[in-house]
Amino acid sequence: MLGITEQFRDNWVLLQINGEIDMATGPELRQRIVHYVQEGHVNILIDLAEVDFIDSTGLGVLIGGLKRTRSHDGDLQCIGLSESLKEMFKLTGLDAVLTEKDT
Repeated sequence: MLGITEQFRDNWVLLQINGEIDMATGPELRQRIVHYVQEGHVNILIDLAEVDFIDSTGLGVLIGGLKRTRSHDGDLQCIGLSESLKEMFKLTGLDAVLTEKDT
């Protein structure tokens, strides 16, 4: 199960994620990102502090969200990565594009 709470900060949408981002829950996060971009909220900050696990589907959702926001002159960034998520981002090269925003 995936929990998503939202906050609006300056011109960013902060999505706080709770649970796992995988094949079962990834589409829900994807839909949420698509919705915000369609509504004109093209800067999305994703807080992964409460995420236990991300599989390849979840990583694909984050990459797709990044491409979608950037194609609308926005950005998508991740914060709150655990040590294991930081390692996964480093191994996959995502740390170079989904860099943690200074909060």
